[in-house]
Amino acid sequence: MTLPHKALAVSDSSPANATPLSPVLAGPLICEPTEIFDPVSVRQQIDALSTADIANAAMRGEVVRILRETQKTGRAAIAESFARAPFAARPLTRSYTYLTDGLVKTAMYVASEILHPLSTPTQGERIAVLAVGGYGRGEMAPSSDVDLLFLTPYKITAWAESVIESMLYILWDLRLKVGHSSRTIKDCIRLGTEDFTIRTAMLEQRFIAGYSPLAEELDQTLKTDLFHGTEREFIEAKLQERDQRHRKQGQRYMVEPNVKEGKGGLRDLQSLFWIAKYVHQVQDVAELVPLGLFTNEEFDTFAQAENFLWAVRSHLHLATKRATEQLTFDMQVEVAARMGYQDRAGRRGVEVFMQKYFREATRVGELTRILLTKLEASHMKSAPLLERIFRRRPRIKPGYKVVHGRLDVADPESFLADKVNMLRLFEEGLRTGMLIHPDAMRLVTANLALIDDDMRNNKEARRIFLDLMLKHGNPERALRRMNELGVLSAFVPEFEPIVAMMQFNMYHSYTVDEHTIQCITTLAQIERGELTEELPLASGILKEGVNRKVLYAALLLHDIGKGRPEDHSILGAKITRKVAPRLGLTKSEAETAEWLVRYHLLMSDMAQKRDISDPRTVRGFAKAVQTVKRLDLLTVLTVCDIRGVGPDTWNNWKATLLRALHSETKRALETGMEDLNRENRGTEAKKALRKALPEWSKTQLKQETSRHYAPYWQGLHVSAHVDFAEMLQELEANGDPGEILIRLHPDEDRDATSAFFAMGDHPGIFARVAGALALVGANVVDARSYTTKDGYVTDAFWIQDADGRPFEASRLPRLTQMITKTLNGEVVARDAFKSRDKIKKRERAFNVPTHITFDNDGSEIYTIIEVDTRDRPGLLHDLARALAATNVYIANAVIATYGEQVVDTFYVKDMFGLKYYSESKQRTLETKLRAAITEGAKRANT
Repeated sequence: MTLPHKALAVSDSSPANATPLSPVLAGPLICEPTEIFDPVSVRQQIDALSTADIANAAMRGEVVRILRETQKTGRAAIAESFARAPFAARPLTRSYTYLTDGLVKTAMYVASEILHPLSTPTQGERIAVLAVGGYGRGEMAPSSDVDLLFLTPYKITAWAESVIESMLYILWDLRLKVGHSSRTIKDCIRLGTEDFTIRTAMLEQRFIAGYSPLAEELDQTLKTDLFHGTEREFIEAKLQERDQRHRKQGQRYMVEPNVKEGKGGLRDLQSLFWIAKYVHQVQDVAELVPLGLFTNEEFDTFAQAENFLWAVRSHLHLATKRATEQLTFDMQVEVAARMGYQDRAGRRGVEVFMQKYFREATRVGELTRILLTKLEASHMKSAPLLERIFRRRPRIKPGYKVVHGRLDVADPESFLADKVNMLRLFEEGLRTGMLIHPDAMRLVTANLALIDDDMRNNKEARRIFLDLMLKHGNPERALRRMNELGVLSAFVPEFEPIVAMMQFNMYHSYTVDEHTIQCITTLAQIERGELTEELPLASGILKEGVNRKVLYAALLLHDIGKGRPEDHSILGAKITRKVAPRLGLTKSEAETAEWLVRYHLLMSDMAQKRDISDPRTVRGFAKAVQTVKRLDLLTVLTVCDIRGVGPDTWNNWKATLLRALHSETKRALETGMEDLNRENRGTEAKKALRKALPEWSKTQLKQETSRHYAPYWQGLHVSAHVDFAEMLQELEANGDPGEILIRLHPDEDRDATSAFFAMGDHPGIFARVAGALALVGANVVDARSYTTKDGYVTDAFWIQDADGRPFEASRLPRLTQMITKTLNGEVVARDAFKSRDKIKKRERAFNVPTHITFDNDGSEIYTIIEVDTRDRPGLLHDLARALAATNVYIANAVIATYGEQVVDTFYVKDMFGLKYYSESKQRTLETKLRAAITEGAKRANT
């Protein structure tokens, strides 16, 4: 929860004999002005110095000493007051501006009156010091730049040059980041004409010190000679600049947003103000209300969003002691704590804070739309491109009108007379392909109370809502707009808690509501045939036909239970049981949707955390799914869910796993579970190997097919069997018992690199291989270890680079060389990890509790140990080493990574080839594994 704070009742008046506050700083400071900067005291100290006979350099040094102490005291007073009132952003920004004004004015006084005095200055020996940019606007964060314009009437004189130089040296010695330029009024007009960045900076010029008539002349000349008549080109330039910034920074839903430059951030609000000031000469956003550009409510929204974003940015600067704009994971925790957000049932304080952030960012987007549409109406902004291309307007239904190419409501009163029109508007938007006019959006948001239980249970409203997803081919557009306007939450109130909800982890790239819409977007893309090559399985399933109503409803509701203490799948299923019938699903459809929500993670977990080559894995999954119809629905939902997590989450590795699991399960459901047995698979695999090695003699083939145990034949593809057959043959031919053979191949079908190892068997080899791979920066995604009957071991690992991709082929020889050195003992993994197994600073804020479970039912011959914990580079090595030290035989390991969280699943037997049934043995193993995790975590965090 946020901490309340009282309004600051602070006097605006400056002490006697001090320069009054600039009009732009009207409003309270965060504490008494004299606590921030006492101009009387500073002036007295400096005047006392000026009576002493000391050189200019020494004088400047003394001035810097006085100002540095004043600056330190002032900044401390501001920071302390802000800590007590963590949402008082506007008083804070004014206070930093007030402090900076004091420093700049004093520097100007010292430079022009003490260091370089002029008794009778000529007309050309005048200078005005102006603040420009954010400083000119009076908005300064703790680490903001100080942008200054030194204005002279004509070409700069030697005296002015000396004054400017002395001023800058004083300010630089105070460690201020000063951006400066020296220009005449003519220069300003010429440069402003050529460069929109300079023009924008001068739009916010503010006189600070020096010769004020010169500043007044600049202000008037800018308005008449530069700004007037160029409003449209300025707007277009600012909008183009905004679009480029958004493309660079990413969407507002990205989980580590840029507070200043990101979508929905401060720069968007500033752009609105720049445009309004340029066009309407306003000095404050509040002036847009009487002009009819904003309503009172919209101005309040602007002020609230601006205050919140400035508070976040200021806390970010104070926490990092520099101009940091990216709200990284570690800083999210820090800023949330500074602003008073606390943990509550099922959610961390940082998640509550980030939900507030994303909701404010969304409101900034709404305000931008409103103002831009008003500018279009006044022909200050070009019409949308589509309107210019397609002059023929689509036919619209009665009750609507087209305004500047957008769909608007013809008569608000008659529109509101029928509640269902609140949904019909979005249906008409999709039907015609037109965007909705902001005036219509305003009408909807102002009347959300009309969406009550009567409307939610209205048969026509249900039909329209389902049609928005099922009928028009682009449900994401309607759902996203409905979500931003609050219509989605009003019609499905259970959706409201997940709106803008952030999941504080590195796995999810979007907020929960945006993730949901991304999932539905993927489903619509598959249906439109846009992902046939990329997603052949899901595309094929949809082509054959499924119940689309069930699938869309399940995707809409699959994460609706998040943010509560209860398991979100279980809670989501309960919510679905209530919501699905209300959306118009039949009893049978509602039951299927409920099942899909309850088990929406089952297929993903089975594919990524279990060995799907083990028959019992597939049999267990088939029993849970029961029918091919459910299997198909769950497969498509799982694909959409994984792709909706983030832009880089889906890959061929996951696609291969899901395809294999779907294929095996479908076969089991259609032909019977008895088809799934080791003997059948072993026979088929041996036959495939004989076919792949036609040049081998019968004797050689018989030796190879008889030296391996049954799991070897079911766990690997024939291409791996061929590699290992050749490697084992080479080992035997060489006759060196200590030789290690390594083969690395790009495996493009799986988006990974296969790493095959063959050597004489000895304890702990799996851990050594895992350590060697970690040291070369490889992330293991799957690993299998098989001993032969004649004393060899064949280890198959699939690895990816730090970006989750296969290693480039050119790097493989070097990787092989480095791995060989480690396996031969030239590099000791345990020692090397001390410097390499580190968790990045921005990732240390995540709390991932460790869970260790033992499963003796999931496999016929192995105990499955699942370790769910915090990921780090050396984890697999540490766990494997701990198991080896306890004489545990690791048959294979399946690694599933979810951002900072990892689930390492080991299929193991004891030294006698038996499962770990004994609880005491399980407890011993768990203790050893937890100790390895704890010890490694200490190393990684130091």
